[in-house]
Amino acid sequence: MVFWNRPGRELALLFAAICLSFGARSAADSQSPEAQAGQQPSSQTPAAARPVGTIKSISGTAITLATDAGSDVTVQVQDGTKLVRIAPGQKDLKEATPIQLSDVQPGDRILVRGKLAEDGKSVVAASVIAMKRADIAEKQSRDREEWQKHGFGGLVNSVDAAGNTISVALPSAGEKKSVAVHLSKDTILRRYASDSVKFDDAKPASLDRIKPGDQLRARGTRSADGSELTADEIVSGTFRNIAGTISALDTSAGTITVQDLVSKRSITVRITAESQLRKLPAPMAQRIATRLKGTSTEGTSSAPTPSGAGSTANAGQTAKPSGPPSGGAESGGSGGMGRSGGGGTADLQQTISRMPAAMLADLQKGDAVMVVATEGGANGVSTVITLLGGVEPILEASPKSNPSTILSPWSLSSGAGGEAATP
Repeated sequence: MVFWNRPGRELALLFAAICLSFGARSAADSQSPEAQAGQQPSSQTPAAARPVGTIKSISGTAITLATDAGSDVTVQVQDGTKLVRIAPGQKDLKEATPIQLSDVQPGDRILVRGKLAEDGKSVVAASVIAMKRADIAEKQSRDREEWQKHGFGGLVNSVDAAGNTISVALPSAGEKKSVAVHLSKDTILRRYASDSVKFDDAKPASLDRIKPGDQLRARGTRSADGSELTADEIVSGTFRNIAGTISALDTSAGTITVQDLVSKRSITVRITAESQLRKLPAPMAQRIATRLKGTSTEGTSSAPTPSGAGSTANAGQTAKPSGPPSGGAESGGSGGMGRSGGGGTADLQQTISRMPAAMLADLQKGDAVMVVATEGGANGVSTVITLLGGVEPILEASPKSNPSTILSPWSLSSGAGGEAATP
């Protein structure tokens, strides 16, 4: 799962914003002699091109660019090509630094403005805007830290469009808590694609796209008691929550069929290389089950929360290079975001994230599982995001247990860094 190598979506949007600074020039370019004369440009006029992507290699004055569109393009740099460097987060070219081709390296991100060559596979560059790979990595690290310190995730209870407020329930196997997320005109809203949990695939969306039952991650400024948050950024998505027993497995096709306890239907889901599989040890599953029965206040994790770190809904999130922002532990006492006395959801999820990954071959017919999966693409097939096995005691204690009360699409993503693929 992915929010880090986040350069894909975020930097492409950033580059797009910078392109606006070329607006005057682009308008001037359109005033060609043919246009001024009210004639159509010659069919021989090369098409304009603005590929954006990551440099694969450089040979002489030719750059091989792996574009965000998925293809490779050869960029021809000429004597008159203007090359500049900007910092991630920079919105215009006022502070851009002029550079030479020798200052650009593989792994750097570039936006090229130029003309498509006749072969359709190369671009003669008029200008190149570059971002250093090291600068991108540094910004990603800062962003991860922001999501860890000021982010949380949960399940949408309700949406008050008139009041620009979203009520979000924190995932928990015990005491239920919710947070009121307030939006402003500056809040950035993104929505995950129906068949992906990659942050790079998330697109800008309006508040009316968010529905009760959606998974949501937000970061911003929280109130002293942790019950409210003024959001700087929100990422949401609709995901399927399945709890039941495995009725069939097809390892060759990478699919499992689960008899869902709530709907009583058989649901087939696909497991990919990005799916996160874990299996709860029996003692931990029993402790969670005990909490669900409400007969104990014992924490769900045998591992204590790190000193100075409060619990959030999704502590210890995605560290893989292409996933969503992860929330992390927040500092603070018992009033911290999502913290519940004597252990909490974050403790559980941190512990789960540190477990060794399970394999499809480790699953057997009859095993009880909790699954969070994508909504499903055009073909209706859902892809497993997180699957948690060893949950028999949990389902026995609460047969209608919803995976979203314990898991989120990001909660099993891998450990230490929080939002490594941010949302």
